[in-house]
Amino acid sequence: MKNSALYMQQLRSLLLMEYEAEKEEFRVQSEKMSIERKKRRGICWYPVKTGRSYYNSLNQLVVEIHNNAKEVAADGNPIDDDTEDTLFEYGKPVQFFVPLKEGKVKYVSCQSTISFVDGDRMVVSVPSSQHVLELERLTDEGLGVQLYFDETSYKTMLHALDDVTNGKGHRLTELREIFAGNQAPRKLTMQPMSFPWLNKTQEKAVNEVLWAKDVAIVHGPPGTGKTTTLVEAIYETLRRETQVLVCAQSNMAVDWISEKLVDHGVPVLRIGNPSRVNDKMLSFTYERQFESHPDYPELWAVRKSIRQVHADRKKGEKTHQKIARLRERAQELEMRINQSLFSDARVIACTLVGAANKILVGQKYSTLFIDEAAQALEPACWIAIRKAGRVVLAGDHQQLPPTIKCFEAMKQGLGKTLMERIVENQPSAVTLLGVQYRMNEAIMKFSSDWFYDGKLLSDASVQHRSVLDYEKPIVWINSDEPEQFVGESHGRINKAEAELLLLHLQGYINKIGVSRFLEENIDVGIISPYRVQTQYIRQQIRRREEFRKVRHLISVNTVDGFQGQERDIILISLVRSNEHGQIGFLSDLRRMNVAMTRARMKLLIFGNANTLAHSAFYKKLLSYIETV
Repeated sequence: MKNSALYMQQLRSLLLMEYEAEKEEFRVQSEKMSIERKKRRGICWYPVKTGRSYYNSLNQLVVEIHNNAKEVAADGNPIDDDTEDTLFEYGKPVQFFVPLKEGKVKYVSCQSTISFVDGDRMVVSVPSSQHVLELERLTDEGLGVQLYFDETSYKTMLHALDDVTNGKGHRLTELREIFAGNQAPRKLTMQPMSFPWLNKTQEKAVNEVLWAKDVAIVHGPPGTGKTTTLVEAIYETLRRETQVLVCAQSNMAVDWISEKLVDHGVPVLRIGNPSRVNDKMLSFTYERQFESHPDYPELWAVRKSIRQVHADRKKGEKTHQKIARLRERAQELEMRINQSLFSDARVIACTLVGAANKILVGQKYSTLFIDEAAQALEPACWIAIRKAGRVVLAGDHQQLPPTIKCFEAMKQGLGKTLMERIVENQPSAVTLLGVQYRMNEAIMKFSSDWFYDGKLLSDASVQHRSVLDYEKPIVWINSDEPEQFVGESHGRINKAEAELLLLHLQGYINKIGVSRFLEENIDVGIISPYRVQTQYIRQQIRRREEFRKVRHLISVNTVDGFQGQERDIILISLVRSNEHGQIGFLSDLRRMNVAMTRARMKLLIFGNANTLAHSAFYKKLLSYIETV
């Protein structure tokens, strides 16, 4: 029998190591990284200007911040062709600064939290009106904003681990023992339901969710309809339960599952703001629904009266009773609105850390669904599990793992997810979705054999899909020019390989025909595990006239940036080319699995065969491609 409480204590120690590593990384970023570099990393806006300030529906004082960088570019073009997608999103802490001489910055004593981001505009909560005035004053000096170290998330995870370790709540202890393999998961005995619109493995997965008393895992390899299956499982669960909690690691993943549930006619209450801002997404957020409630105008008026009394009171004047009466009325209205919103919703959706939101204090759910569970740190999962009677996890532990900054913590097991643990300890709880609807069979087969024991099948509708008749769906193009080091972080780039890739892409587009390319909206994804390589390729595509007409159909990003996406044509630049066979984090084969399985019809891999063949995986991949 495994000591599950001791495991939790060890997990806590590893999380503290990660906490210190990330804190140190933030310190280095703050002190040593230039503003321009931070902007390219997507963690900084500079310069910014302040907009209007107001109290939002949560009674927080917020101020609008506008990214003004594009207006100050010297050549009139957007600054930094190679700027990555911004990492600013709801719930993350930020800190304001003004630049000093010699690349130094002075930080403003105004730590804020993002409540909304839309393009070059964000809304942040601030502690007081004095801070709003200070930010307005500093705008003329050149104000900037950057991501701040997220202390709150770590404290929340550590607190959750303490609860689990100490066995607070009988059910929490039971789940801890089941996940550790010390108790067998229980199942209901009932006849399987039929879902003719699902395939057999999807149907089995939904039934396993309905039968599970403790835990169920929906293992969804690329293109197998994991989201479709999960939505069906949630929908069927709601025929038996009043309300469920649905979580994921990222805001984007929460948005995705929430949108699919809304399309299915399920009333969703989204705690937090979406990463993609549109009316449809905003309509089911807690904040928007709170503002739309019939009682909200009165609550707004009462809150305004409280602020007014505070502002107008004279020294020594006794206003305590008046403020107390107003606050009592405000609390009564808030409780009434909350009760209404939560009673109308069938699904409460939030990130795993967001499950600790004060709005959800005291809430309990019979079932918790965790989507993209293979990308979530185990301590984050326990934040939400504390509120649940049983747990359903969905994801694929053969795709991208959680991001870990501390190598030692990773080495000792922090990167092992709760989903992986349960797959090992309770294999009977796992259902593999076995039919994929994305890739040509030749593209799929190597991934299926290496990562999924050859258990994946291609649906007949995609088995032989291709862009051009009689072409090889998967091709390796050898590049033998050496890699180079570049930048402060010693990133790797291979410009010769990038040029070879662009040459082949241009030739392939011409072979297809630009007119057909445009008429059929044939889309292309260019992936590299190395950020610097993607930046270089992105720059070249923007600058070259030959790609102008089709540029909107080409996207370039890292493997992480393509998680969950797919394209008709995928080109992968592996970059590594050296005499020693060193491949760095290309040895994390799950990343390669993600990269290859984005392609629907055509996959082109660019890499130095001699360097990569030192790895058994790439050697077998090269051999496989030769036989296709």
